[in-house]
Amino acid sequence: MPHTDPVIGDGLWLPLVTPLRHGAPDLRAAQQLAAHYAGAGVDGLIVLGTTGEGGLLTEAERLMVTAAVLEVAQGSMPVMAGVGGVDTRSVCEQVRTLDRFDLAGYLVPPPYYLRVSDEGIAWHVRRVASQTARPLMLYNVPKRTGSTISPALALRLADHPQVVAIKECDRAGLRALVGQDALRVFCGEDAAMLDHLLAGGAGVVPAAAHIRPDLFVRLLQLARTGRDEAARALFRQLSPLIDLMFAEPNPSPVKAAL
Repeated sequence: MPHTDPVIGDGLWLPLVTPLRHGAPDLRAAQQLAAHYAGAGVDGLIVLGTTGEGGLLTEAERLMVTAAVLEVAQGSMPVMAGVGGVDTRSVCEQVRTLDRFDLAGYLVPPPYYLRVSDEGIAWHVRRVASQTARPLMLYNVPKRTGSTISPALALRLADHPQVVAIKECDRAGLRALVGQDALRVFCGEDAAMLDHLLAGGAGVVPAAAHIRPDLFVRLLQLARTGRDEAARALFRQLSPLIDLMFAEPNPSPVKAAL
C-alpha cells in the first residue's frame, strides 16, 4: 500500500453514479462518465457513495467499478471511495480490499440504522482509520443513516490525523463548521451549496452536477473569485435543475436524466 499524505483537495467532488446494465455494473459506461467529468473540470470523483449505490454492490463489483474509474481518471483527477455499512468489521474489510488502489481517501458515514451514540461513531471511525494510511472524509447524512455526526463530534474526530474533511448535509452543521481550521468542510446538500461557497466552504459534493457539470464548475469559480452576484444569478438558473434531481430519492432522477 503506497503512503498517502492525509490531504483531500478542495473543490467540486462529483459523487459518481454506478451505471447498471441487466443488473450488473456497466464498466464501459462508468469509464465514459469519468472521462466526461474529467473533461468538464471536476476536481475529483467519489465512487461507491450514496449516489453510486455502493451499498447495493457486491465486493467484486465494488472492486471492478473502482478499477474501471481509476483507469480513466488516474493522472487527471483524484478518486475517493465511499465505505459504509451497518457492521464496522465489514466496513473495515471494504477498506482493506480497496486499499490496493491509488485512492485519494475514503468517505465514511456512521453505521447505518443502528443509531449509535457519539462514542460508537467515534469508535467506528477510528477502527476504519486503522485499516489504512489514507485520509478520511466524514459523511454526515442523518436522513439516510439515522445517526448524526454533530459539529462537536466532527471536531473531536478531527483530532485523528487522518480525519481531514467532512461532507456535511445539514445546513446548521455547515454554518457551525465553516471557518474552523480542523476540517475541510464540503457541502453535501445541493440546494445549500452557494451559501456554503460564499461563506468560505472548502468545496461541494453535488449529485446534480452530473447534469451540465460545466455550469457547476463555473459556479465554483465565480464564488471563489468574489463574483458573488454572478454566482447568485447562475445558481438561480441551476436551482430548478437541483430541485428536479431531488424530486425523488437520489440517484433515481440523476440516472433518468443521464
